[in-house]
Amino acid sequence: MKENAIEIDIRVPNQTRYLSLIGRIGEDIAKELGKYQGDRETLAYHINLVLTEAMVNAIKHANAGDPDKTVHVIINICNDQLVIKVFDEGQGFDINAVPQPSFEQLEDRGRGIFIIKSLMDSVAYTKIDGGNVLQMTKKLD
Repeated sequence: MKENAIEIDIRVPNQTRYLSLIGRIGEDIAKELGKYQGDRETLAYHINLVLTEAMVNAIKHANAGDPDKTVHVIINICNDQLVIKVFDEGQGFDINAVPQPSFEQLEDRGRGIFIIKSLMDSVAYTKIDGGNVLQMTKKLD
């Protein structure tokens, strides 16, 4: 690992009660970024939001609320970028096929993906052995 690189590896039970904990960890990391020249409070809020949205999708949709499954999160900061990976044990889906949400209707399907794509510089969802990984990248320069 490079000097000043940070990697945090977290596994939690497939339960929504861990959402705020993981969101706060991401938020605290963002607030401590030494090189980041932008608004750290805004970045911290955005990281908390994308982590929470990604975990909700993993818990409720990918892992179908199964309490025997886990959510695995890796937060990595290196080479002027922050990379968040959220692993699930589900069937997967085509992230690019999720329609843009209608903000006039009460139904909120698709909003999490829309929010994540809006706040991060790149987003990919790929199949891996035993599940899938949502990789979200934010440039910090």
